[in-house]
Formats: sequence, C-alpha cells, structure tokens
Amino acid sequence: MSRVLRVEEPLSRKISRRVNSIIKFSFLTIVILLLYFPIIVIIIQSVNINVQGTYFSGFTLEWYGKMFGDRKLMSAIKNTISVALLATVMSTVLGTLFALGINSLDKRRRKQMIILNNVPVLNADVVTGVSLFFIFKFFGIIIGKEFLLGYETMLIAHIFFCIPYVVLSVLPKLNEVDKNLYDAALDLGCTPRGALMKVIVPSVRTGIFTGALLAFTMSFDDFVISYLVAGGEVKNFSMWLYASQRSSGRTFAWPKAYAYNAIISIVALLILVVYNIVIINKQKNNRKVRVNSN
Repeated sequence: MSRVLRVEEPLSRKISRRVNSIIKFSFLTIVILLLYFPIIVIIIQSVNINVQGTYFSGFTLEWYGKMFGDRKLMSAIKNTISVALLATVMSTVLGTLFALGINSLDKRRRKQMIILNNVPVLNADVVTGVSLFFIFKFFGIIIGKEFLLGYETMLIAHIFFCIPYVVLSVLPKLNEVDKNLYDAALDLGCTPRGALMKVIVPSVRTGIFTGALLAFTMSFDDFVISYLVAGGEVKNFSMWLYASQRSSGRTFAWPKAYAYNAIISIVALLILVVYNIVIINKQKNNRKVRVNSN
C-alpha cells in the first residue's frame, strides 16, 4: 500500500492567508456599509417622529400619509415616474436603432459617430440644460409660443440625454455578434426586419436591458436639466424638494421626502431580489435539462 505524504503548510503562509481573508472581508464590509448605510438611514428617518431627524424619538407612519396627501408632491412624483418611463422606452428604441446604424458603418465613420455620441455623456449637465433651454426658446419663438417650456420639453430633454447611454450599452454587445449572423438569417428566408427582430435584437438584449436601466436611472434622478427646461409650472420630485426647501424649510419637506425615497428603495430592492431569484431558477432548470438530456 502506498502512503500519501501530507506536507504541512508553513505557519507563515497560514498567517498570510488568514490576514488576506480578513482584509478582503473587512473591505467588502466597508463597501457594503458605504452603499447601504444611507438607504438604511433614509428608511429609519421615514418612520421617525422627530421632524429634524437629529435623533430617533419614536415610530410613526405619519409622513407616509402626509406624502400621499400632498397634491403638489404627488403631482411631482407622477411627473417623475411618467417622464422616466416614457424617456426610457423612447430612448431605448432610438438608442438601439442608432447603435445598429453606427455598427453598420465602416471603422473610420464608426469612431467619429462614437465620439459624437460621447459628447453629451461627458458634457456638464448645466451646459446641456442651457443649450436645450435656448433651443426650446428659439423654437417657441418660431412657432409663436413664448411659454413653450413644460412637460413635453422636459420629456424631450430626458430622451435626448438618455440616448447616448443606451448606445454605449448596446454597441459592445453588437461587436460580440457574429457579422455573418444577419446574412445567414436572410439566406434562410428572413426579411431584413425579421432578421433584425428575431436574430440581432435577441443577441444584444442584455445590452438593451442595461441601457434601459441606465436611461431610467438618469431620467429618474435628474434635476439640473429638468429645472432648466421644464418651466415654472411642471416639477419632478427633485425640483419639488428644491422648491419646498427654499419656501418652507427642510422641517416640512424632508420627512415626506424620506418616505418617498424609502418606498423607492424598498421597491427597487424587491425587484432586484425577484429578478435574481428568477435568473437563478432559470439557470437551475437549464442545468437539469442538460443533465437529463445527457
């Protein structure tokens, strides 16, 4: 019988490995705290009786009731959500089409278009907002409307600055797709539109989904551009918070803002949890199918 010789690991290597694991765990813990501690604080403040929020003096759901009872706040929330959803859908469709067009160009023109696409991303929000403000004002003078700014102009502005993020998300996925895949679909009898919708779009759906998430996030959180192009009558949540803080002070505005942000954070967390559970179950089912087929 052959004996298996076990070589003991040196003590210094054990200590080094243990120290590395402690450092990694500590770093991960710090990162998680930095990311989620503000969300936890917002949720706690949303049920805090103390208006100032300097200390926790008791549990209450009063701020949620006042949030739903504030007409101006609910109007701002509706504008925020509706603009974000519409801008996401439109910018995702347009950005995907633009990405397909850019990808079909030759190498030189593709680089030029990518540079042009990156300009709005790298540009300051103030510069973009002021530029769009003057464009809308000039267009209003042409059509004879002095006060053109409103919900429509805010929606157009959001679509404008969301499109480049969708293009940047879809283009890398298009580069991964086999160049002959589209021609093969045409040879097999697909129409150009059918080949695009049944072959190319499913191949880059992860990039489209990522671009849509980026577009929704950018639109949902925007303040500077919205403030410059929405006019005085229409407000989203960030504009409402800014106006409320200036007029009545943070004493009345912040508790309702905490309640709104707590709802948004919890809903987003639930969506992510459900999405991850669905993905994990789908992967498990795919593995079972592969095992059974083998």
